[in-house]
Amino acid sequence: MVSFKEIRAKAEMNAGGAVELAARMPDIRKDSDLRKILTAEAFSEMSFRIFSTGLNQTMVRGKWPAFEAAFHGFEPTKVSFMSEDDIAALMDNTAIIRHLGKIRATHHNALALVALEKEYGSLGNYLADWPSSDIIGLYEDIKKRFKQLGGNSGPYFVRMMGKDGFILTPDVVTALNKLGVASGKLTAKKDQAAVQAAFNAWHAESGAPYAHISRTLAIWTG
Repeated sequence: MVSFKEIRAKAEMNAGGAVELAARMPDIRKDSDLRKILTAEAFSEMSFRIFSTGLNQTMVRGKWPAFEAAFHGFEPTKVSFMSEDDIAALMDNTAIIRHLGKIRATHHNALALVALEKEYGSLGNYLADWPSSDIIGLYEDIKKRFKQLGGNSGPYFVRMMGKDGFILTPDVVTALNKLGVASGKLTAKKDQAAVQAAFNAWHAESGAPYAHISRTLAIWTG
C-alpha cells in the first residue's frame, strides 16, 4: 500500500505547499469537547443537513429561524411529543420548507435522540465514545437510528459536529480506487472494511486525524 508520506507529498504539491495544504484541513474537536455538545444545537444542525440536501444552503439558512420556532428550538423531547395534527399544521407553514418526508423524519429523529440520550447520556458522549478506527460502524449505526441520514448525509453531520472521521466524497473514492485500496463506488461492506483498514494504517503511520487524511486524499487527486 502507498504510504501516507508519499500521498501527503503529492497533495502538498497540488495544494501549493505544506502550509497551503495544512490550511485546507477541517477542524476537529477533542473528545472532551464533543461531550459538551448541546443536543438541541446538534439536532438543529442535523435537521439543517436534512432539509438543505439538494437545495441552496444559503436559502435554507435564511429560513432557519422559522424552523427553530416551528420545531420548538429543536429540543428533542418537545419535538418527540408532536402529534399528527402538529405535523399537518407544519405543512401549512409557509415560512419553512414544506416537505412531509423530512418533517416526519425530524419527528422520528427526535424520538431517536431521546432514546440515544437514555443509552449514552448525551449525543456528545455517543460521538466521543465511538472510536474513529471504526467510523464506518458509526455511520452505519447513525443510518439505522435516524432517518434521512444515509449516504454521505450522516458522515457530513458527524463532520459538522467535529468528530474525527473520513468522508467518502467522490474525490476520496477516486483516490482510493487509484491507490488500489478497493474498486468501484465503495458501498459494499467488504470494500468499506478495506477502506477502514487503509485509513487505520495511514493513521497509525502518520498520527494524522482521519479527517485530515480524508481531505489530503481528495487533494491528492488534483
